Amino acid sequence: MQSETRTQQESSDPADSVMRLSQLGFDAPAALLARFGLQLHRVEPGEPIPGSFWGDEEAGIIGNTVHARDDTPVHSLLHEACHLIVLPPERRLDVHTDATDSIEEEDATCYLQIVLADELSGVGRARLMVDMDAWGYSFRLGSTRAWFEQDANEAREFLKARDLI
Repeated sequence: MQSETRTQQESSDPADSVMRLSQLGFDAPAALLARFGLQLHRVEPGEPIPGSFWGDEEAGIIGNTVHARDDTPVHSLLHEACHLIVLPPERRLDVHTDATDSIEEEDATCYLQIVLADELSGVGRARLMVDMDAWGYSFRLGSTRAWFEQDANEAREFLKARDLI
């Protein structure tokens, strides 16, 4: 199994260059989430993001709703949404901030967020993987792309078994 972790970034890190929702807008992500029975709630600038595990500008999840601000990274929005998507709908309502302790679900979440990035015009999987690396996701093969292409078989099978890809 791979191990994905998120490390806190300094303000001068390459993480400053990741795509934010202010660049993408909320309409396309809201439509994408709606396909999976999820809602996107736009949080006002400067307000805390409800259900955010990491805090700051990171997206949050509560029930069937993903919370985000203009400064939320697109990868964060997709990651949190995918946490909900990989869960059976009856488990979603119990989610508040932390979706899972399961490595299998975490891996499937990472894989699906990359796949769904292709559904957002101007994002795509290549950009999302670069942003994930810049933000500090870490995979045992050294990069998001290497993990996705060479080490994500279990995640892919998990998603196929649930008809998510």
